[in-house]
Amino acid sequence: MSPSAPVADVVVAGAGPAGRSLARACAARDLRTLLVDPRPHREWTHTYGAWVHELPDDLPGEIVAARGHGVAIAQRTHVLDDEYAVLDTGALQAHLTDPAVAVRRARAVGATPAGVGRHPAVVLDDGSTVTARVVVDATGARQALARRGTARELDSARPRAEQTAFGVVVPKEVAARVSGDRLLFMDWRPAHGRPGWPTFLYAVPLDDDRVLLEETSLARRPGLPMPELRARLRGRLRAAGLTDAEIPDDPAEVEKVRFPVDSPRHRSPSGVIAVGAADPLVHPASGFSLATSLRLAPRVATVLADALRGGTEPIGVARAARRVVRSPAAVTVHALRRRGLETLLAMPPGEVPAFFDRFFSLPPTHRRAYLDAREDVGASVAAMTSLFGRLTPRLRGHLIRGTLLGARSVRTEQ
Repeated sequence: MSPSAPVADVVVAGAGPAGRSLARACAARDLRTLLVDPRPHREWTHTYGAWVHELPDDLPGEIVAARGHGVAIAQRTHVLDDEYAVLDTGALQAHLTDPAVAVRRARAVGATPAGVGRHPAVVLDDGSTVTARVVVDATGARQALARRGTARELDSARPRAEQTAFGVVVPKEVAARVSGDRLLFMDWRPAHGRPGWPTFLYAVPLDDDRVLLEETSLARRPGLPMPELRARLRGRLRAAGLTDAEIPDDPAEVEKVRFPVDSPRHRSPSGVIAVGAADPLVHPASGFSLATSLRLAPRVATVLADALRGGTEPIGVARAARRVVRSPAAVTVHALRRRGLETLLAMPPGEVPAFFDRFFSLPPTHRRAYLDAREDVGASVAAMTSLFGRLTPRLRGHLIRGTLLGARSVRTEQ
């Protein structure tokens, strides 16, 4: 039922950071690009952070709102070697919004595949379709354009592992009483005084005057509920001496975060590729994905432009781009990280801080490899081997059991 002629070279479903960065990169290569989203001009409100060395070299300096060497606290305090950057969300959105990209306000609900003499198309919620020479799913964990009736749906009875967080924005001088005026990447100390699954404080500056204080559950199946996170944050802040009047309740000063970290591989129809959290590109052990999406966008756009100008059929165009997003090395590293996630999920709550104490004791090269060496299998294996050697016998036992569980889980969903 799709039109005979494509309305664009590339149609991107989803106007978040992954979708906008790829749409912008495609437009920069003179590809006719259309962005489809139910609220394409909505203001982004989440806080985005990344290691400075992960960010693209051409990212304008004003997009980095704050930066510094973070601190991780488990059983001991670790000053991290790599600089951590907190981005100005509004500036990032403005940077990725290109007027050369056409916009259509609509919700993508599916895709029709490419075939012989037929282009792929995005199916919209009003029943109409938008056809292109290649289609991109950037709808996040919803994976709106993935094929149905796949392992993703068959596995739906199993709760997803989620990262959840509840945060408040406070003046810098108030935050200093909690964080010691440090950029806290993770503070696992249970100052909140509540039992159960461990959470940590994430405390990062948003600018010269404001700081985000966020109680974070790194991963749990299912995610730790918001009321529990809110109670823990308030308990932690009160323990640091803050009064109720200093702890915001205004929605404009509150951040809520919830996203899966173990989404299955995108089952893409012919002529469709997935980027960002739809792929998924989320690091299963940290929840990071932004820097990867920003770095991959120009590479994917270049492959698309070369293939489209070379007259490649839609199926071949998507296949070429998919090899960039999901190279064999990237797939292998992601599978290793998924096993690491299962290790964390299977670990007794009381052991989690000790595990991270060993992790942050790794040499910087190994820490960096595990956190961002997306396509370096050797470095990832070396990092995991080094970590294993530093663990206590009890933690090694948990790691082995988690690895076996992770192997079964990854085989099921890959």
